[in-house]
Amino acid sequence: MNPQPSLATAAFLIADPARSLMLMQLLDGRARPAGDLAWAAGVTAQTASSHLGKLLASGLLAVETQGRHRYYRLAGSQVALALESLAAIGATGPVRSRPSTRDARDLGFARCCYDHLAGRLGVAVTGALVERGYLSPAEGQRYDLPAAGLAWFAGLGVEVHQLRPGRHGLARACLDWTEREHHLAGPLGVQLMRQLCAKGWLRRSETTRAVQVTRRGWAGLKTELGLDPP
Repeated sequence: MNPQPSLATAAFLIADPARSLMLMQLLDGRARPAGDLAWAAGVTAQTASSHLGKLLASGLLAVETQGRHRYYRLAGSQVALALESLAAIGATGPVRSRPSTRDARDLGFARCCYDHLAGRLGVAVTGALVERGYLSPAEGQRYDLPAAGLAWFAGLGVEVHQLRPGRHGLARACLDWTEREHHLAGPLGVQLMRQLCAKGWLRRSETTRAVQVTRRGWAGLKTELGLDPP
């Protein structure tokens, strides 16, 4: 036998609207209870339980148990990458739609993309890093890190030499599904996000994937990358 990954099964499960909403709700890397996921998908607790069982059996989700409570999260970064890539597929032209909600606007501006910064801010930060020569686009949807970049990240407190390269190296170009441009992912993108939060420049929402920029953050982003508030 020549075992192959069951792409059809994964595609079938993701294609269901309720299940896709549940999966997208988990793209910030955090674990959430079934009740939160049921609310996000607009389904009953019983229906959500059935969906979650299928997603667990397929390997798309993992579960953590704490006492009587169960918390669900994406099974890994490979699932997040697949979801991001699928979300980026679609019409790129303007579409007729209702005015976006405040939550939708917040997510479009800055959000967690599993473990790194996405949205307009993520794209702007990445563009500024490339423009200043701190990142250099390379083949295979990667970024190389020149000497100037090593120095800049070190000055920010990111210990680049301690990072373990992933399958795409230290820095990966991730296509942003709302902006249709690339933002920084990979181990370097993950550590950059963590450091910006640790410095108090960014603040993650407790209830959504939205990310807020603090007053200190805007001052730092202006000084380091020339970025201004919208």
